[in-house]
Amino acid sequence: MLFNSLQFLVFFPVSTGLFYLLPHRFRWSMLLAASCIFYMAFIPAYILILAVLIVIDYSAGLLIERARGRWRSYLLVTSVLATCTALLLFKYFDFYAVNITALAGFLHWNYHVDVLNIVLPIGLSFHTFQSLAYVIEVYRGNFKAERHIGIYALYVMFYPQLVAGPIERPGNLLPQFRKECVFESQGVIDGLKLMVWGLFQKVVIADRLAPFVNTAFADTGRYGGPTLLVATVFFSFQIYCDFSGYSDIARGAARTMGFHLMRNFDRPYLATSISEFWSRWHISLTSWFRDYIYIPLGGNRVTTLLMCANLMITFLICGLWHGARWTFVAWGALNGALLIAGAVTRGWQEKLAHTIGLAGLPGVRRLANTMILFSIICAGWILFRADTLHDAGLILKKIIVDAVDIPSIVYGFLVSSPRLSGPDFAPLGQSLKDFYLSLALLVLVMLLDAFRGRKEVTDIFNGRSPVLRWLFYYFLVLGIMFLGKFGNRQFIYFQF
Repeated sequence: MLFNSLQFLVFFPVSTGLFYLLPHRFRWSMLLAASCIFYMAFIPAYILILAVLIVIDYSAGLLIERARGRWRSYLLVTSVLATCTALLLFKYFDFYAVNITALAGFLHWNYHVDVLNIVLPIGLSFHTFQSLAYVIEVYRGNFKAERHIGIYALYVMFYPQLVAGPIERPGNLLPQFRKECVFESQGVIDGLKLMVWGLFQKVVIADRLAPFVNTAFADTGRYGGPTLLVATVFFSFQIYCDFSGYSDIARGAARTMGFHLMRNFDRPYLATSISEFWSRWHISLTSWFRDYIYIPLGGNRVTTLLMCANLMITFLICGLWHGARWTFVAWGALNGALLIAGAVTRGWQEKLAHTIGLAGLPGVRRLANTMILFSIICAGWILFRADTLHDAGLILKKIIVDAVDIPSIVYGFLVSSPRLSGPDFAPLGQSLKDFYLSLALLVLVMLLDAFRGRKEVTDIFNGRSPVLRWLFYYFLVLGIMFLGKFGNRQFIYFQF
C-alpha cells in the first residue's frame, strides 16, 4: 500500500481511530493486523518471508540471551546468516548468476548459472537490517530479548516504517509499544502536519521531477551535456524529496499514535563536507553501518591505512545494499574514496583556506564548500541513477565536454529562447510551465532548509502570527490538491 494512494487515505484514519478506541492491551494486535494488511497490499504471499524472519530472530534473541561463552557467537552468526539468506537469494542471486556466467564466457568455460527472475519483496533490505539490529543489540547485552512474539513481530512490521524505514533500533521502538499512549491533540496535529509536508515533497516535487529525469536517463545518447546536467540536478532533488517525503509521512503517521521514529534527513544539501553529508542523509542507515560494520572493523581507532580500508569496505557494502548492480558498487566506492580523501587531507584543506584567505571569511567558505560538495554529490547520483556504468560514463563525459555551452543554455532558459522547444530539450518532453515550476519548487526546498535550522519544516512558523502559519499550511494542502502528480507512483527506495 502506497502512502500516496486512495487505499491509504482510507486505511490511515481507520487504523488510527481503532488504535485510540481500543484498550491498550489490544492495541499491539490491532497494529500488527493493520501492518499485515498494509504489507499484503503489495504481494500477499511475501508476508510468509517476513513471518519466517520474525520467528528466526525472535528465537535467536532468546537463545543468545541465555547462552554463554562461544555459543553466543555461534548463535549470532547462525542468526545473521539465516536472516540474510532471503536477502541474498531474492536480491543478489541474479546479480551473481549473470556475472559468473559472463566471467565463465570470458574465460571460455562451459559454465552457466540460470537467473531466478523473481520479484524482490518490497522493503526487504530495511526490515532485514532492523531485525539484525535487534539480534546484535541482544548479543551485546544492550537490550533484553523480547519475550512477547507479537510485540517483536510488530517491531519488525510496524507499518509506517515497514518498507522504507527509518531503520529503527530495538531500544527506541520496542519500549514504545508497551507504553500506553494517551490521545493528545497536539501530537496528532504535529503528526498530520508532518504527513502533509511529506506528501507535498512526494507528489508535488519528486513526482513532478520524475518525468524529466526518466526521459533523460532512458536515452542518454540523445541529449547534450547541459540537458543531462539539468536532469542530474533534478534527480538529486527527486531522490531527496521522494525519500525524505516518505520518512516524514512515516514519522507523522507514527506520531499521530504517540510513537516517535528517528529523524532520517537533516538538510543534507547544506552540508560542507562529505562526512557531514552522510551524517545528514538517510541517518538511520548511515548510523546502522557505523555501529554494526565500521566500528566493529576498528573504525578510526586504528592506523590511517586500516581506517581507510574500513571506510571503503563499509561503503562498498552500502553500495551493494542499495542494489545488485555495478553502478551501485561504483557509487559506494566513490563515496568511500571521498570520505577517505576528506579524512586524510583535512589538514591540507585548512592550510589552503588560510593561503587563499577563506579562513577569515567563514560564510563565503561555507557557501563555497557547500556548492563544491553538491556538485560532487550530483556526480555520484549519476552512478546511482544510470542503468549501466557505460551510461554513467557517457553522461559525465557529455557534461564535462559540453560545460562550455552551459552559459548559453542558461541564457536560453532565462529569455525563453526557441531553443528550449528543440529536440534536445523540449524540455525533456515536458512543458515549459512544468520546467519553471520545478525550478521554483527546488528553490523553495533549499530556502526552507536554509531557514529552518534544526526545526521541522512544519515548525518554522510556530510562534509567529496565526495568519502566516495557516497560510503556509493552506499552501501545502492546495499544492497537493492542484499541483500534485498522482497515479500511485512508488517511492524510489521501495526497490531497495
